[in-house]
Amino acid sequence: MRTYAYETVDVFTEERFGGNQLAVFTDARGLSDAEMQSLAAEINYSETTFVLPPDDPAHTARVRIFTRTNEMPFAGHPNVGTAFVLARHGRAEGGVLRFEEIAGLVEVQVATSASGEVTGATIAAPQPLSTGVELPAEAIAACAGLAPADVVVSRHRPVRASVGVHFVLAEVTGPALSRATPDLGQFRAVRDATPALEGRFSLFIYARDGADIRARMFAPIGGTWEDPATGSASATTAALLLSLDGGDSASFTLTQGVEMGRPSLLRLTATRGPDGIRATVGGTCVPVFRGEALL
Repeated sequence: MRTYAYETVDVFTEERFGGNQLAVFTDARGLSDAEMQSLAAEINYSETTFVLPPDDPAHTARVRIFTRTNEMPFAGHPNVGTAFVLARHGRAEGGVLRFEEIAGLVEVQVATSASGEVTGATIAAPQPLSTGVELPAEAIAACAGLAPADVVVSRHRPVRASVGVHFVLAEVTGPALSRATPDLGQFRAVRDATPALEGRFSLFIYARDGADIRARMFAPIGGTWEDPATGSASATTAALLLSLDGGDSASFTLTQGVEMGRPSLLRLTATRGPDGIRATVGGTCVPVFRGEALL
C-alpha cells in the first residue's frame, strides 16, 4: 500500500472554517493522472493540488491543480494555499516560490508576521489580461436567477476573460448579488449555444463600490455550485477594471463567500505593462488538517 501525505488549509481568511478550502499533496511523485483526479473528487473541495519536482531546477515545484472533475491550467486560491504550505516547510528561498503550471510560471511572494511566521502569500497571475466573447445580459441574468435589469452593462457587457483561466465576468447590482441563485439548466443552455466558451462556463458576478468589490462565483457544470473565494477570477476582474478605468495601476479589496457562511478577503492589484495588464491576488491562510491517503 502506498501512502501520500496531504495538508488542508483555509485560504483568504484569518479564521479557521472561513475562506476557501484546499488540500495540498506535498509530494505527489508516483501518482498517476487518474489517481490525482480520483483523490480530488474524493476530497470534494473546489480544488486540490499535487506538488511535483520542477522541470527546471531553478524553480520550486511543478504544481498540478484538479477540481472535482478536471485539471486546471491555473487557479488563484490553490497557488496561495500551496505556497503557504510549502513555505511552512521551509521551501521559500528568499520568501519567493516559483511554480510551473500549465498556464505558465507562477511567482509567489510569501507573507510573514513580525515574528517571521508564514501568514499567507501573493501570487502574480501567469498571463496578461485577455478578453473574448461577450454574452447577452439576458442570458447571464437567467443563469444567476436574476432579471436582465440586475446586470449592469454601463461599463462592460458580460465578457469571457482570463489571466490564466477563463471566466465570464458580469457586473450586477448590490441587491442582485445577494439574491443570485445558479440555474444549472440555463448554464448548460448558454454553454451549448456559445461555442467560444469551449465547453466550460464559470460565472463570476460582482458589485463594485470604487475600490471595494463584492463577488460570487458559480460553476455548477463543473461541480462547484458556488465557490467561497476565486482568486483567478478576482485577479481577472482587477485587470479588466483597470483596462476600463484607465491609468497605470489600481488596487482593490474583494470579499466573497459571505452568502455561503465562509467569508473571504482577497487583495488585488492590476498594473499596465509592455505586454498588457498584469494582476496579482493575495491573502492570508489558516492550517486545518493533516493526513494520509492510502492507495
